Amino acid sequence: MNTHIWFPLAVFVFVNSITPGPNNVMLTAAGANFGYRRCLPHMMGITAGGAIMVLLVGTGLGTVFDRVPGAYAALKYAGAAYLIHLAWRIARAQGGQNGPARGRPFTFWEAAAFQWVNPKAWIMVVGMIAAYMPQSYAAHDLLLAALVLAVVNYPSVSCWTLFGSAVGRMLRGPRALRCFNAAMALLLVLSLYPILMDHVV
Repeated sequence: MNTHIWFPLAVFVFVNSITPGPNNVMLTAAGANFGYRRCLPHMMGITAGGAIMVLLVGTGLGTVFDRVPGAYAALKYAGAAYLIHLAWRIARAQGGQNGPARGRPFTFWEAAAFQWVNPKAWIMVVGMIAAYMPQSYAAHDLLLAALVLAVVNYPSVSCWTLFGSAVGRMLRGPRALRCFNAAMALLLVLSLYPILMDHVV
């Protein structure tokens, strides 16, 4: 990979990582309910899951969608169903940064696995490989692309967790937190519209 590609690639990853989407909505809600520190495994799982996707899709996993026409549709609807389940979990969460909490944020492995049913993650990874990788790339090119994703993605998603954590500290009482959680759950459900309509999210 030529060095002049790194900066545009980093900008592409930043734009996809910092803009609202399922990961960032969930991190905002988790930050408000559990605080920044308890969400560290969740954030690291998102970053690691995305980097692993770059490596696996870049080595040919992405061709499954070409060979099995229904695979993408199955992934899309499975992801949508799981996002609805997560929205329900967020709406019912009764966390609290300064007291006992019911529920917990995603673990590292849950967050990493979620990337495989997250259509926005697929769009970012496939876009990276299609637009920024040389036509005949080698293993070290994929490793560099995965590294760029990790370096840019983690601080980006951290911003949303910090924002959620700050909001959580400002909310007064469990009722305010429940209303915030309901709003985050609604935003997560609304994020399904462009996914199901085959628009880029």
